Amino acid sequence: MSVMDGQARADGGAATSGIAARLERLPLTGYQRRLFAVIASAWLVDQVDVALLTFLLGSIVAAFHLTLAEAGRLAAMTFAGQLVGNVVAGLASDRYGRRAVFQVTMVVWGLASFAAACSWSLASLMVFRFLIGIGVGGEAPVAQAMVSEIIPAEHRGRYVAAMEGLWAVGYVVSGALSFAILPYLSWRWAFAAVGCLSLVVLAVRRSMPESPRWLWDAGYRVEAEAVTARMEREVERRLGHALPPPATAFRITAPAGTGPLATLFSPAYRRRTAMAFGLWFFALIGFFGLNSWIAVLLKVHGLSTIGSVGFVTLIALGGIPGFLAAATLLERLGRKPTTVGFLVLAAAAAYAYGNAAAVPLLFVTGFTMQFFMFGMWSCLYAYTPELYPTRARATGAGFASAFGRIGAILGPMVVPVLVARGGADMAFEVGAGGFLVAALLVLALGVETRGLVLEEVSG
Repeated sequence: MSVMDGQARADGGAATSGIAARLERLPLTGYQRRLFAVIASAWLVDQVDVALLTFLLGSIVAAFHLTLAEAGRLAAMTFAGQLVGNVVAGLASDRYGRRAVFQVTMVVWGLASFAAACSWSLASLMVFRFLIGIGVGGEAPVAQAMVSEIIPAEHRGRYVAAMEGLWAVGYVVSGALSFAILPYLSWRWAFAAVGCLSLVVLAVRRSMPESPRWLWDAGYRVEAEAVTARMEREVERRLGHALPPPATAFRITAPAGTGPLATLFSPAYRRRTAMAFGLWFFALIGFFGLNSWIAVLLKVHGLSTIGSVGFVTLIALGGIPGFLAAATLLERLGRKPTTVGFLVLAAAAAYAYGNAAAVPLLFVTGFTMQFFMFGMWSCLYAYTPELYPTRARATGAGFASAFGRIGAILGPMVVPVLVARGGADMAFEVGAGGFLVAALLVLALGVETRGLVLEEVSG
């Protein structure tokens, strides 16, 4: 049943929800893991699409005879689309629900991928990459909110981090796909292949339920009870015995008329908002300022286009143990120390990579850099949705991501200017500086959320 067909929204005010307590008492079983797998599979495929331009840029530059400035603008279009998707989907998800918006984002970027394969000019490809960005950018805050609201507190950070860690896997898959296609076929076939993958994942994700936390908070109490009861039955069936009674219900304070945007900038949350927005901006200006140009910059060391793609794919493997380490440390050490640690070490590795003088040293420092940068991504995605209440969770995550996209847009545009004026090493030094500023913001303004139920952290 659609939530729009259900019970009318309840009036604002303080409400006592047993839904959160019932969800938190559920032991982690194959049922929750299946829901996570559905969300994560979609996340994996759209990350393949995001990373694709990193590996195809050299071929596209040759096909359309692009200058460095034009290539930078093309790379920036994906991030511009993500910015729009982050904001629009975040707001829509808090207003209309997680499930419907989650479905729409996949349709948008899947169709845009097929369209990108048919691009006839730089302008058309820029438009289609912008649309791809809207789809994958829109999925980010919704996926963060969904996993955060379904997985119990003691496992939440690890699972959100693991989902984001699939970005590293997607990066490797994207590189492998490009490496397999480019020697024999046009770059267009890589976009078409990813479009086909989107159709498969779209069929799988139709089984996702709506978030019970969102239903309750939005006033759809009957639907919230029904979805929660269905989840409880599924867990009991896998356990083979009845569940224990839930703990005391959590008190949720939601002032009447308080919308998602007003919540972000209210006295209770404005400090967190300043930290989250700054964290994403500086972390992404560092990450994308480096990664969008790694394959191109390797030509300075004499590698061919195909050789550069293979090299970047290999060093990207470092991201897989990186996100696994982050997922573990987020639960053991906490959100703040893990996030700060990965940012600082990513800065050190980026500086070392930018100053490496030989290809073997480039590989070692590049592998290390990807380890900490992809671990950093896991920290960002696990930490951000925990900072806000259900009524503003996707909006907060979406706007924080949007500030990150501004950094992602600026990064690829600034890098060619720095390369032209001071050499490739300057680009990596600026990227390292971005990571360090982000770490200082978390250290100064961040709050610890490890092991706390969402309602205890944010109300």
